[in-house]
Amino acid sequence: MKRLVFVFMAILLTANLAVAQEEEEETGNKAVIAVTEQEHDFGRVPESGGKVSHTFTVKNTGTAPLVITRVIASCGCTTPTWTKEPIAPGKTGKVIVTYDPEGRPGTFTKSVSIFSNGKRGAYTLLIRGNVV
Repeated sequence: MKRLVFVFMAILLTANLAVAQEEEEETGNKAVIAVTEQEHDFGRVPESGGKVSHTFTVKNTGTAPLVITRVIASCGCTTPTWTKEPIAPGKTGKVIVTYDPEGRPGTFTKSVSIFSNGKRGAYTLLIRGNVV
């Protein structure tokens, strides 16, 4: 019985969230994610030089606060960190992407997917370079 009540509550919560999102879209009150650059080339990266990082600037060009819910790297050699608090309309936040070149000689291209209330699906950033 408790399981049935839990499932019913989960369905109601999901339906309410969907209705709220539709209302936001209809009234034009929505967050919109934008970046100044979608990819970064590190160029030549020394394998023994340690980790390298790049900061991507994320801007909210919408009319509601932008919330980055999660950021996922394409592999374990890449680590993202990001602004956790809501980004007000017209303001900026950061996604910092760190790549570890140790034991990975050669060229690399890695993606980082940003999930937020500012775009359906993921917003993808790329880093690339050549470990020497």
